[in-house]
Amino acid sequence: MRKSIIATFIATAFISLNAGASDLLQIYKEALVNDAQFSAARASKLAGQERSVQGRAGLLPRVNLTANANRTRSEFDPDVGSTVKSTNNGNTMSLSLTQPLFNWGSWETYEQSKLSVISTDLQFAAAQQDLMLRVSQAYFDVLAAENTLKTLQAQKVAVAEQLASAKRNFEVGTQTITDTHEAQSQFDLITAQELAGQGDLDVKRAALRQIIGKDAGDLAKLKDGVQLTAPVPAQLNDWVTTAEKQNFVVATSQIGLEVAQREIKKNRAGHLPTLDLTATTGRNSVNAGATTPSGYAKPTTIGVTLNVPIFAGFSTDSRVRESIALEDKARNDLETARRNAAQAARQSYIGVVSGLAQIKAFEAAEISSQSALDSTKLGYQVGVRINIDVLNAQQKLSNTRQSLAKARYDSIMSGLRLKAAAGSLKEADLAEVNALLTQ
Repeated sequence: MRKSIIATFIATAFISLNAGASDLLQIYKEALVNDAQFSAARASKLAGQERSVQGRAGLLPRVNLTANANRTRSEFDPDVGSTVKSTNNGNTMSLSLTQPLFNWGSWETYEQSKLSVISTDLQFAAAQQDLMLRVSQAYFDVLAAENTLKTLQAQKVAVAEQLASAKRNFEVGTQTITDTHEAQSQFDLITAQELAGQGDLDVKRAALRQIIGKDAGDLAKLKDGVQLTAPVPAQLNDWVTTAEKQNFVVATSQIGLEVAQREIKKNRAGHLPTLDLTATTGRNSVNAGATTPSGYAKPTTIGVTLNVPIFAGFSTDSRVRESIALEDKARNDLETARRNAAQAARQSYIGVVSGLAQIKAFEAAEISSQSALDSTKLGYQVGVRINIDVLNAQQKLSNTRQSLAKARYDSIMSGLRLKAAAGSLKEADLAEVNALLTQ
């Protein structure tokens, strides 16, 4: 009865511990709040949204209030008579308004500012996709490191048993010292690999901690025998075409080209006249002095101002040539972005398809490696196999399991990168991957 209670307590504690493991979505939501790189992108988006306000300002009226107060003291010394001294106090207040009626350069600046806001939104969306990829990569890097360490530890136990068996058989004279040395060598090698695996796990956990700002703790693992699906649509060309059009870097570069084209128009507007509506009203007052009567004036002026550029030292022509060259650069940047997006889609698609094929091959290899190990152990027991054969079979099974786990993680990441290349990676896609995990 007491043993049953203890067993129940241990099982409950184990379940509670696993229930506290964080899954991929939980880690991602923590990264949304704590990742410094994404927070910087969010701040850039907020800053970029102000550009349309700044660009529109050039089309709106400008109102200025000017006030001035002065005191004038003067002396007049006539040829005949005594010197006349006077002091005048003057106050001037002026309210002016300028409303652009025609300024093509300001209009192009406004259009550029609207494009800039769109570009900022696209960059933020790209940053969010990048965060999903970084979180997923760091998450599965930790799982892969944990799996490698777990496999090495299991292999170490098996090699330790084989070493103990070799020592016993040597003591009774049924095996040579060579078998013991081979087992000891394999045990020492596995111990070194285990230490390296622990160090790699620490590094991978530190990388995940850098993103979410704290220790992630236990992570949910992939379900045993999880089945991954092929990409939809199934044709590579469909993904490439989508990537060339919808990839966020491509879309941002397209906006950059439009901005460059409007920059040419804005600089060419330097040859065009500008027309402004102007209005001014104010009050000028003067206090009485010895020679000046007191009084005030209320001047009001309204009119239009035409400014026709004649010559500006060739600066306008130079800016036009510069903007034309920059447009050509933006066009080539767009083409580069399209090619990079297409290449990323191809690589990711091939990674998914190749990964799925590798998974099937490694699953079959795992079964055959396990059968080979069981047969080798049996042959060792009856004396038809030697110790090194068992050690090699154990090593082969361990390598196969590590390769299988890596192929699964790589296939999942290739699928996410494929959607990112096509500009379609969403949180819902992480939720689908998250469904493959188990507490």
